[in-house]
Amino acid sequence: MAVQASLSRQLGLFDATMVVMGGIIGSGIFMNPYVVARAVHTRFLILGAWIAGGVIAMTGAFIYAELAARRPAVGGQYAYIREVYHPAVAFIYGWGLLLVTQTGGMAAVAVTFARYFLDLTHLHIADALVAGIALAVLTVINCFGVKTGSFVQSTLMVLKIAAILALVICGYLFVNGTVSGRDPGTASAAISFDGLTAFGSALIPVLFAYGGWQTANFIAGEIDQPRRNLPRALLLGVAGVIVLYLAVNVVCVRALGIQQLAATTTPASDVMRLALGQRGATLIAAGIAISTLGFLSQGILTAPRVYFAMAADGLFFKSIGELNPRTKVPVAAIALQGACAVVIVLSGRYEQILNYVVSVDFIFFGLAATCLFKLRRKDAAEGMSASYSTPGHPWTTGLFVIACALVTINTVYRYPENTLIGLAILAAGLPVYFYWKGRR
Repeated sequence: MAVQASLSRQLGLFDATMVVMGGIIGSGIFMNPYVVARAVHTRFLILGAWIAGGVIAMTGAFIYAELAARRPAVGGQYAYIREVYHPAVAFIYGWGLLLVTQTGGMAAVAVTFARYFLDLTHLHIADALVAGIALAVLTVINCFGVKTGSFVQSTLMVLKIAAILALVICGYLFVNGTVSGRDPGTASAAISFDGLTAFGSALIPVLFAYGGWQTANFIAGEIDQPRRNLPRALLLGVAGVIVLYLAVNVVCVRALGIQQLAATTTPASDVMRLALGQRGATLIAAGIAISTLGFLSQGILTAPRVYFAMAADGLFFKSIGELNPRTKVPVAAIALQGACAVVIVLSGRYEQILNYVVSVDFIFFGLAATCLFKLRRKDAAEGMSASYSTPGHPWTTGLFVIACALVTINTVYRYPENTLIGLAILAAGLPVYFYWKGRR
């Protein structure tokens, strides 16, 4: 695609790996362990849920690594779905990303950052104002160029890792393991339908905590040697996150015990308070604030490339598909996403919007994964090969698609009203697509 040649390929393997990890790690790992402990009640099943979620995430990373090797196109999922299915389906994906999935998630995370920031600084300011300022500042930073945005993102990611390591090390060294942390029922736990559904419920927050690695594919047009570096970044980044997540959960179960872990809503703060007193709780609060800020930075860096690709296809405002001649980034696309997120923050509707998206998000995960089947056949017919192949394909790819389908079915079953609203929002993009298609 001609428009990709004008993008500046300034991101190396380290930058791409930090983008992958930054898209996954937000505030969830500091809080979600208690959600899993409430669903399943043994050490074996708690850690098993995080291991299973990691296996599914790594399988997805394998698939997206091959997709990136075969089609190192700007826009990631948008580009794969456009080629394999139809531009209308790809447009619906981008439409949902801009109006709901990405901006709604950014708004919620920005408010989380604001609340931790205000708690640490004791300032008496509205959290929506602080969240809006954070979004605006990060938006401006990313307008200065992909290297500047990536530097900020990588710096925040390193600080995130430091915060997680501090939690793990302090929790292991300075907190004695609790008696209730032992796993009395593991060996005798019988497999039952209720047990399976409980484990399935535990997997939902786990899978969402692992989500986000796919956003690195959005910036394939700005990664140096993307056919080599992007697959490596996906695998290294997801593997690193799995290790960090398992370490956090081992420490939480060991330090708090299963009953206390299920009873709290702030497991990371509780562990650090046991380890270092109130100073420890303050330290981890700062770490969570940094982690949420890093997650925001990653979203502002990556997702605008989807809107940029849509505009390049003639399906969005022309200005969104233009690059700044000096910084070589889609400034208008970045500014549009930032403005939408700020509006959602100030409206106070971000939590409601997120409820609409959760039920349909995994549809596009699975849909993009199915693209690999057709792309492999198409490339084979044309005598083309990829620098990376998904281990175990087609079985691993099929299992990943099934896992995405099961998560979708489960959320539809549990939240039918939210699902219908989410689908209605996506369907509203169809007339918009035909409008832009007619203009083109």
